[in-house]
Amino acid sequence: MSRTPPPVPAEHLPALLAALPKAELHIHIEGSLEPEMSFALARRNGITLPYADVESLRRAYAFGSLQAFLDLYYQGAGVLLKEEDFYDLARAYLARAATENVVRAEIFFDPQTHTARGVALDTVMRGLTRACDDARRDLGISSALILCFLRHLSEREAFETLEAALPWRDAFIGVGLDSSELGHPPEKFARVFARCRELGLHIVAHAGEEGPPAYIWGALDVLRAERIDHGVQAVHDAALMQRLAQERIPLTVCPLSNQKLQVFPDLARHSLPRLLAGGLCATVNSDDPAYFGGYVNANFQAVFAATGLDSAAAYQLAANSFEASFADAALKQQWLDKLQAAFERAHDAGS
Repeated sequence: MSRTPPPVPAEHLPALLAALPKAELHIHIEGSLEPEMSFALARRNGITLPYADVESLRRAYAFGSLQAFLDLYYQGAGVLLKEEDFYDLARAYLARAATENVVRAEIFFDPQTHTARGVALDTVMRGLTRACDDARRDLGISSALILCFLRHLSEREAFETLEAALPWRDAFIGVGLDSSELGHPPEKFARVFARCRELGLHIVAHAGEEGPPAYIWGALDVLRAERIDHGVQAVHDAALMQRLAQERIPLTVCPLSNQKLQVFPDLARHSLPRLLAGGLCATVNSDDPAYFGGYVNANFQAVFAATGLDSAAAYQLAANSFEASFADAALKQQWLDKLQAAFERAHDAGS
């Protein structure tokens, strides 16, 4: 899908990365809950947070592992109770994404995080879908929802969540698998994902973040995932790298998340350059930006500064994001045309 982009001088690369049209394919909407919004929603809903102020909460965002992050993540979601809360959360993310030239966002949401607290799935869906519709109309940003199952819970609970969501079938395009990876291989959810495929839903799955390459194989062969979320451990399996490249299975890589959770404590050692060099359809995304210190442009800037990736890599990553999206072909072509135009403008500015 990509063309040969005109080269852009290194000094113009930060501006180019910010200006690139791009798709974001790995964003958990609950993970975009900024501390300021947490306090605002807590006040609106009569909830007392266990933190004195915004800065105290922000200082708590220090994690040594995925599980440590998840514990705070699930606690933070407790302020989301009403349709308007979910609307405000998604609308704020989409507004921010639009300023960063995200033209397509495929947004994860975790129903079980909310239904376990007594929040009706209808409440979640009404707020999120209304925000997506309004952002499309007001901001021109294309978006879609992907329902994720929490892998630390049971297959039975995943089936129950899927059945509860079926009245909203037209409101989400796919299903995913997230939460604690280690000890919860994809095979645990084989039957529920088979049912999702029967329903015509797109399939994505978190695999190979903290878990081994075997989890990526399982996501591909058992769940039949069309996209792998994270997948950065693939570099430890040459046969897997070859398969991912040959089959153009996209990886939704999240550099700042990987750094914050100690997957790659030093971004200079991140596997993204090796994934690109291997011909894989890697993309850059923000994961849980409120917790990990940056939205999609900050992820681009940080990993490029640390690894020395160049403008050709920037073009490939943006083009990959369109290829990997579940949007229709006509929209993808429009976005590729915009990408080419952005590179030509940057090239002319640097000449």
